Amino acid sequence: MQLYGTSLSLLTDLYQLTMAYAYWKSGLAEREAVFHLHFRKAPFNSGFTVACGLADAVAYIEQFRFVESDLEYLATLTGNDDKPLFEPAFLDYLKTLEFNCDVDAVPEGTPVFPYEPILRVTGPIVQCQILETALLNIINFQTLIATKAARICLAAQGEPVLEFGARRAQGFDGALSASRAAFIGGCTATSNVLAGKLLGIPVKGTHAHSWVMTFDEELEAFERYADTLPNNCVFLVDTYDTLQGVRHAIEVGKRLRTIGHEMVGVRLDSGDLAALSIDARILLDEAGFTGAKIFASNDLDETIIESLKTQGAKITVWGVGTRLVTGGDQCALGGVYKLSAIRHSESGAWQPRVKISEQIVKISNPGVQQIRRFYTKNEKGRRNIADIIFDESSPLPHDWQAVDQLNQLKRWPAPTDTLSEDLLMPIFRGGRRTVNLPTLSEIQLNTARQLEFFQRGVKRFVNPHFYPVGVEENLHKTKANLIDSARQKLTRET
Repeated sequence: MQLYGTSLSLLTDLYQLTMAYAYWKSGLAEREAVFHLHFRKAPFNSGFTVACGLADAVAYIEQFRFVESDLEYLATLTGNDDKPLFEPAFLDYLKTLEFNCDVDAVPEGTPVFPYEPILRVTGPIVQCQILETALLNIINFQTLIATKAARICLAAQGEPVLEFGARRAQGFDGALSASRAAFIGGCTATSNVLAGKLLGIPVKGTHAHSWVMTFDEELEAFERYADTLPNNCVFLVDTYDTLQGVRHAIEVGKRLRTIGHEMVGVRLDSGDLAALSIDARILLDEAGFTGAKIFASNDLDETIIESLKTQGAKITVWGVGTRLVTGGDQCALGGVYKLSAIRHSESGAWQPRVKISEQIVKISNPGVQQIRRFYTKNEKGRRNIADIIFDESSPLPHDWQAVDQLNQLKRWPAPTDTLSEDLLMPIFRGGRRTVNLPTLSEIQLNTARQLEFFQRGVKRFVNPHFYPVGVEENLHKTKANLIDSARQKLTRET
């Protein structure tokens, strides 16, 4: 998505650059490292999370370079002694820096789970480090919104969901990213016209209350709108009295028919949406407008839509804005980007690294991680049964075991007599992109298809079934040994 005309290489936290400077100064800039991007808890207490944002991350990486204005700005930064923070030789190094890392990632639209790496970056540690902030910025937000959209679309049970959130999004770039992620999650269209232009997402819209309020009579407002846009008439009927508004819409709809056009429908934006939609449906059907759609908006989300469905609402198109594009009750995905291995300078072997914390959930997994998804397939289709995280740099035992990610006392064998696939796919090799990325529509279809592979309990909104995710036993042992070693060292030092 091309939005900015300037370099975005400084879309990073200062400490990424101070660490890069320290790596360079210490002679470690080209030391090969592995970083993984993952999250620790699914958003919205969801049973699944939809990976999203890869294409924008790829576009960012492909444009990654420090231009003259970036370096001029960095030269103005000073330390606590008011002297330059970075020496000129380091800025010269950044000027010639070219991305040459390997990147592997889970395809967009793939359901993923806590602690599973969504993306892996392998290469010179300076480059891996500097990318951290931008990758998290792009993937965290879009993954959050794609997951919310998928949940909303599941609640709508196949009925169209329109993303109406531009006016409530966090800035115009947030609005565009949200439109993209919402479409990947399953929304059929957006009200954001710039997203339509840049991303090819279908655009839809009605009119606002201000249009109705401009005229002395609601009926006149509808008539003038129909005169202007006879092929796009969805009337917002709740400016004054909702059911009277429906009657006025019917009256204008009949006039449209005389000139060869059909009213698309009416939109409800306030009040008891269940009761009003039922009454509106009766009025429309009795008047012969059985094909007219009833649109609804007004701070909707998956739980409200599910409730309206249970109440027998006759809504057929759902407009969702604020609670979609902002994440609603969860404003951010807690994705992190952690170093997990360093290449030994002499032997060339990978040396696993682990981050230890007072909080168990913050202890990272070591190694060059990959996810293997096991599934069955028969005449009824595919069914995913478990994921196992393993270390690609170490050989797998013939009869390998998994340690449950959330309960280390629970162990289970890798499923046998099943099919499997590895989720992290090569995207860059030596800094060059090796794949053609799918279109936005293809990613949307992938999301819907991938979600069908999971049992219904995983997609439940309340108390979802926890899909089994384990760590391969040897990787678990490596992690435990690293933790023990670090704690023993700490004990000796104290």
